[in-house]
Amino acid sequence: MIDFRYPAMLYFYLPVGILWIMWFLRNRKSKKLFTGSNPALESNLFGRLNRDRLLWKKRLQLFGLIFLLFAASGPQIGTRLKPIERKGVDLVFAIDVSVSMDAEDVKPSRIEKAKFEISQMIKHLSGDRVGLIVFAGSSNLYLPLTSDYEAALLFLDAIDTRMIPTQGTDLSTALHTALNAFPEESEKYKVLTLVSDGEDHEGEAIKVAADAAQVGIVINTVGVGTAGGSLIPIKSKDGQTDDYKRDSQGRLITSVLNERILQEIAQAGSGIHVRFDNRFANYRELLADINSMEKRTIKTHEYSQFEDRYQLFTVFALLFFITAFIMPTRRKQEETWRGRIV
Repeated sequence: MIDFRYPAMLYFYLPVGILWIMWFLRNRKSKKLFTGSNPALESNLFGRLNRDRLLWKKRLQLFGLIFLLFAASGPQIGTRLKPIERKGVDLVFAIDVSVSMDAEDVKPSRIEKAKFEISQMIKHLSGDRVGLIVFAGSSNLYLPLTSDYEAALLFLDAIDTRMIPTQGTDLSTALHTALNAFPEESEKYKVLTLVSDGEDHEGEAIKVAADAAQVGIVINTVGVGTAGGSLIPIKSKDGQTDDYKRDSQGRLITSVLNERILQEIAQAGSGIHVRFDNRFANYRELLADINSMEKRTIKTHEYSQFEDRYQLFTVFALLFFITAFIMPTRRKQEETWRGRIV
């Protein structure tokens, strides 16, 4: 396989080709100028010049220019294995996507605020692996653990509250799914961050968190929202608010952050609890806690990538230019024309 770091340089082959065609046509025209001339006179005029070598000199210069342009385009050929060493933890975010996360007590909404803060946190990671879980009434592994942060950001950006049709906030099911996302080779260096507003709590989340802490998995929780709460907008496909969620009697429902349950889960999971509200950079407390953790050294990891090969083509270009420069065009033996020009 081959790729180019600067492919725009290849466009310079077009003017080079035009110049070569012009030189070729001019060379043919020059030969016609001597049609019908005295061969002895022509031999005398060009007796010191080896025209074949002169032609090869120009060809070598052309070849040198071709290889030089190719080298300037930054060719990358094949692949190479580069050993790297990674130190970090396995970090899984379990993100609540129930409709209550559309509440706008945190601007622009709870779900958008959570996505923004998590994205900022991912951008500051180095060496850690990231995974994503989405949950509401049920939960799903959305992105397995990966060290490709660009991919993680793309997946994170696509999360919305319409991903899971089963509504509710089943924290215990989310915890079970998230814990299964971790590899089994090590019980340490694992961090689960539960991001939710705590609404409609179901199951035995506190017990699950305590069991996870006993095997070395740290569980942090993030409460998204405010104590005052907000109405839950019902949005159309184009993102416009058509109405607000109501109960069975037609009364508007106000979603309030249930911070108590999230604090209890964090305490049982030997982690910390933070809140994502309208303040700036809420992620920093979580990031500082992760950076302070002991991080394992992963064995040498190898990955493939294109290898720069411009050096080889540069050497060829220099060889052609040097050969063209030192190539003599003078004949070794000269002939003297004896006669007159009439």
